Amino acid sequence: MQEKEIRIPIRVYPTITELPKSHQELILRSRQALTRAYAPYSHFRVGAAILLGNGEIIEGNNQENVAFPSGLCAERVAMFYASSRFPDVDIEAIAVAGNPIQTPITPCGSCRQVLSEYEWKQKRPIRIFLTGLSEEIWELNSVNDLLPLSFNHDLKKK
Repeated sequence: MQEKEIRIPIRVYPTITELPKSHQELILRSRQALTRAYAPYSHFRVGAAILLGNGEIIEGNNQENVAFPSGLCAERVAMFYASSRFPDVDIEAIAVAGNPIQTPITPCGSCRQVLSEYEWKQKRPIRIFLTGLSEEIWELNSVNDLLPLSFNHDLKKK
């Protein structure tokens, strides 16, 4: 038997001011988006903002429904809208903000898989910024850092 280890590089910023202005704006937009979330059942609000290669920022937030699981997460709302509006524009980065969690939140498994698909589609990494109510921000280089053993097109060929 051989044992392997997967390491995930995460840059941790104590405050937003340590980031470039474009990334600060992205994070602020994700935090604004969460204030418009429709979460009457869980009261867990999530906002996402996507920075596109053309400079556009697309926002999304979670949308719950009494007929669970008919709702949709913020990351997928933003990603699907960005792809439908700008299908040929690369995704540079996504910021995700959560409330009422203090520490930075991470996307659910379904959102990770969807983000992975778009990363594969554009054949380049999507940078990820994660936040909660605290000032701390986590930055990851790629969706593969969140989902290192993802189901992808390479698996379908085997």
